Amino acid sequence: MEPAILIITLICGMLVSRIGLPPLIGYLVAGFVLFILGIDKASLPLLEELANLGVTLLLFAIGLKLDIRSLFKAEVWAGSSLHLLLSMLIFVPFLKLLGLFGLTQLTGLHFEQLTLLAFALSFSSTVFAVKVLEDKGDVQSLYGRVAIGILIMQDIFAVLFLTISKGDIPSVWAFALLLLPLAKPLIYKAFDRVGHGELLVLFGLVMALVVGAWLFEAVGLKPDLGALIIGILLAGHKKSSELAKSLFYFKELFLVAFFLTIGLNGLPTLEDIVLAALLVLLIPVKILLFVYLLTRFKLRSRTSMLGSFNLGNFSEFGLIVAAVATSKGWLPPQWLVIIAVALSFSFLVAAPLNATVGNIYQRFQQRLVRLEKRPLHPEDRQIPIGNPRFLILGMGRIGSGAYDELRAKFDGEILGIEHKQELVDLHKAKGRNVVQGDAADTDFWEKLDRAPGLELVLLAMPHHAGNMFAVEQLKKLNYEGKISAIVQYSEDAEALHACGVHSTYNLYRAAGAGFVDHVIHELLTDTPQSVPHESIVTK
Repeated sequence: MEPAILIITLICGMLVSRIGLPPLIGYLVAGFVLFILGIDKASLPLLEELANLGVTLLLFAIGLKLDIRSLFKAEVWAGSSLHLLLSMLIFVPFLKLLGLFGLTQLTGLHFEQLTLLAFALSFSSTVFAVKVLEDKGDVQSLYGRVAIGILIMQDIFAVLFLTISKGDIPSVWAFALLLLPLAKPLIYKAFDRVGHGELLVLFGLVMALVVGAWLFEAVGLKPDLGALIIGILLAGHKKSSELAKSLFYFKELFLVAFFLTIGLNGLPTLEDIVLAALLVLLIPVKILLFVYLLTRFKLRSRTSMLGSFNLGNFSEFGLIVAAVATSKGWLPPQWLVIIAVALSFSFLVAAPLNATVGNIYQRFQQRLVRLEKRPLHPEDRQIPIGNPRFLILGMGRIGSGAYDELRAKFDGEILGIEHKQELVDLHKAKGRNVVQGDAADTDFWEKLDRAPGLELVLLAMPHHAGNMFAVEQLKKLNYEGKISAIVQYSEDAEALHACGVHSTYNLYRAAGAGFVDHVIHELLTDTPQSVPHESIVTK
């Protein structure tokens, strides 16, 4: 049956993707189809092992991307904590009320079981939210960063639950794990030496599954917690992002097994489907709570609404919590299937909502603005750009070099835009006029002050999609000056020219020409010298 399992899973995933929904819904459906065909979890022990590996690698990947400092922002740690508590206070009475109306799945549940269900339903989907942000190009936007921060906090709450649910008293050797940070220099040295190929992948698997999961389990702690902590330990390394990308498809493939095992638990009854549909009524409550809380932390109503709609769904982590609860006998097994169906329904609702959130905001803007608290969050205020003649979007090495070349003739008439605050501070220390903002973010253009004297915009961002997006936004602002862009490929230049960009600068060709000029100069003058990278690529 192995070929049939793969084929059915692939077909279900493809069909669901065709209608714009996450493939994981297709994998849940595939599990139900396989169950109908007579396959259950007991006959596929390897699938269960792969499912556990998927969850472990998911937490390791979250740790790799975790910036601890982002979790200390009030809108993230306090917003997520308050939302969890308020959600449970609302969800428990709602579930109790459904039980009083005669829904048999709820009538016999105790308060503790209802609380556990409310806890599972309070989470939002990391997979869905990140996919929506990536499709919109808003991962680095303020609302995107806040949403991801809240998702990580929710993931941490889930991991703490998983750790407590283990029920065993940790070994005294568990205290030795507090010495792990002392091994950081040695681990980082190994990280440096594994290169960029298959050794990097193998290193990541060893760190996640051996140093993380196995070591923590050996001292009586939850292996998932170990994977998360080791991921956090590696997050500060310059290759952590590369490692996360290298392990991405391993994680995604093993998570397919997890969603399949949910479907293999059994088919939902008609009553289960009705109850799952009723649970979707909690989604608007989750969204409204997030909007209210985020505006309390002085975010703009638009930022709050975009982030809230991104978080308006149920979560795969809710499924993980439910899976543990049913395996421990804390919840009836049918609840794993009910939450799986509710998760699928929530995506069906959330997908069109996120596609139309801009129109919804416009309709209710006047009412939503009244929720805002002044002064606004420092990162969510208008961006004062003054009245420069030259605007450089992207202050990396190329943008910095362009700035310095222009400064020689037009000092005081240039402004750079950089999305990382630490780089903004570095540029300011070097005397450059730079402000924080992300030109690949819709929020940036919403907050941008107009500059009537602007003559030239230089697009020096590293990704073609970001440059294209910036051109579209400049058109919406009726900008009439010139636009120049850095490109890596000739097809990118053609696309930008078609959108109205006046001139493009091919990074690789110009870098090669600059290098040859430099070598010829050395040969003619017989005087060895070095040229800064910025000068080579921006002449």
